[in-house]
Amino acid sequence: MAATVLTWVQSGTHWALAMWRMLWLPLLLMVTTAAAAAEQQVPLVLWSSDRDLWAPAADTHEGHITSDMQLSTYLDPALELGPRNVLLFLQDKLSIEDFTAYGGVFGNKQDSAFSNLENALDLAPSSLVLPAVDWYAVSTLTTYLQEKLGASPLHVDLATLRELKLNASLPALLLIHLPYTASSGLMAPREVLTGNDEVIGQVLSTLKSEDVPYMAALTAVHPSKVIRDVAMLAGGLGRQLLQTQTAAPTVIHPPVIYKNGTVPQILFWAQNFSVVYRGQLEDLTPLTFGVQDLNMTGSFWNESFARLSLTYEHLFGTLVTFKFILSNQLYPVSARHWFTMERLEIHSNGSVAHFNASRVTGPSVYSYHCGYVSSVRKNGNLLVEATESSHWEITLQDFQIQAFNVTGEQFSYASDCAGFFSPGIWMGLLTSLIMVFIFTYGLHMILSLKTMDRFDDHKGPTIALTQIV
Repeated sequence: MAATVLTWVQSGTHWALAMWRMLWLPLLLMVTTAAAAAEQQVPLVLWSSDRDLWAPAADTHEGHITSDMQLSTYLDPALELGPRNVLLFLQDKLSIEDFTAYGGVFGNKQDSAFSNLENALDLAPSSLVLPAVDWYAVSTLTTYLQEKLGASPLHVDLATLRELKLNASLPALLLIHLPYTASSGLMAPREVLTGNDEVIGQVLSTLKSEDVPYMAALTAVHPSKVIRDVAMLAGGLGRQLLQTQTAAPTVIHPPVIYKNGTVPQILFWAQNFSVVYRGQLEDLTPLTFGVQDLNMTGSFWNESFARLSLTYEHLFGTLVTFKFILSNQLYPVSARHWFTMERLEIHSNGSVAHFNASRVTGPSVYSYHCGYVSSVRKNGNLLVEATESSHWEITLQDFQIQAFNVTGEQFSYASDCAGFFSPGIWMGLLTSLIMVFIFTYGLHMILSLKTMDRFDDHKGPTIALTQIV
């Protein structure tokens, strides 16, 4: 009898375990499949030499994954209206964490492994960044572009690209494969990404020299998992001082100095000085700063008016002159002099393009500094075009200028364009004031409560309440 009971107990235990496994196994498979699907997403970066190809992505909130249908809504108008030459930079592995870990954050552009890519996005008339795109959509991207363009994909490298003769009217789909850590041996991820960025920069320089309009895309076959560099892993995972990592040397070019005789009168500097004319981009930074024979003919200075004139020969096939015009006057209300950059003029082919720059202003004893002084809307639009359809776009990154009270060849204290009270600070102050008002009102209501001064005593006479009809 005992043996029979023991057999029943054992069989019941096995049956219960089997039922538990049957119930939990599908759920475990669903969770594992969902986790694997969540990891199969890669970033997609698009930019073009034509303008107004993409509107800002409306659904790119945190956690949003762009599907193949949504990706086609971004690409269809660009392929129909944009350039017919399409570049597809296809990397073995890439994730949005690569840009976070190895990109230039907080203004440290010298530490970025994507300097050429960041510069191309800043200067491109049209760009779109999709942080997370479904892996299936990216896997069919080459086939999709081939069907839309009607051209077979051509695998090229730098040597082959230099021999190609691209035509703006004929479609072309160029595939450029970039390696990652899976095919780079013991090279650190930063070194591999920097090398890939150099390839992107050389390809774009080749297209720029041929003056061919293009649309470019950067994505990956598979997502990557960001790990520490090999050198960091070799040193162990213990605590390390931040000061022990030597920063790469930063090359800072000197400012443009206009002298009245031997005395400096106007100082001008920018990290990047670039212009776009009819869709053609030209970087004037190496032609402006650190150049001994810079043509500043036409520059002028006195105590109330200053003009810095920069002339470039053979720019877009002609002679182009940029004139920064500033004025200095006393304001009785503040009892001090303030300077204003009245306008920026671009002279070429007998025509003049005017850009209103009256928001570039500050006390005359200071210099003026701003992260972007540009006619492009996404960069602040401090330069407002006064002439319609001049086909000129100008961007000055990390701009600084001083035309009055210059002492030596260094800028005075900078009056920055970024105000102290940002929209975030105003929102925080307003929210705090509302909360203080609610707290004060609630405390006032609590203090205004009054207790009863008479109570019904069952031993004494009852309280009589007169009925009011």
